[in-house]
Amino acid sequence: MIKIPIIILAAGQSSRMGDIDKLMQPINGIPLLARSASMACAVGPVIVALPPEPHPRYDALDGFDVQIVPVWDAAEGMNASLRAAIQKLPSDAPATMVLLADLPDLTETDLTTILNARRAHPDNLIWRGTTEDGAPGHPVVFDRSLFDQLSRLKGDDGAQEIVRKHRDSVHLHPLPAQNARLDLDTPEDWKDWRGKHAL
Repeated sequence: MIKIPIIILAAGQSSRMGDIDKLMQPINGIPLLARSASMACAVGPVIVALPPEPHPRYDALDGFDVQIVPVWDAAEGMNASLRAAIQKLPSDAPATMVLLADLPDLTETDLTTILNARRAHPDNLIWRGTTEDGAPGHPVVFDRSLFDQLSRLKGDDGAQEIVRKHRDSVHLHPLPAQNARLDLDTPEDWKDWRGKHAL
């Protein structure tokens, strides 16, 4: 069975963190970006969209078996990363999983759950994780028939335009707690999260 390639979007600027790079914040002794890469590598081949070198995020991925894609126009927003990464997908990839790098509670099991949902509900084009109470989040799996549309997106809206266009072909699958949506965008978010996790 061909494994679904996973795209990690990690070229953002963490602007709300001030001078702190949220993807380099340590969780259990490793940067958040490294945690995300390790989790994804356990599930499938990984493509990581990063800002151009030199950048500390490259060091965080040292030793990981990932394909790094520099995003020269990363300042445009998330869709610059999507466009760059989609171009690197294998020609025989039946689908791809898109994953934000800044979801600290997401787990390997969560990724596997959404991939299993794709196999269990093959009549859809998009399979998406939600919170336990049904709020849509990540990861999101897109069928290969949508790759061309993904490669033409502009701006910072992610793939929401495509999800809305194909809303009748979206399968939503709940993941535990707030795993699918909890991100840490400010120093206050990090302080609160660490207080709850004793890290």
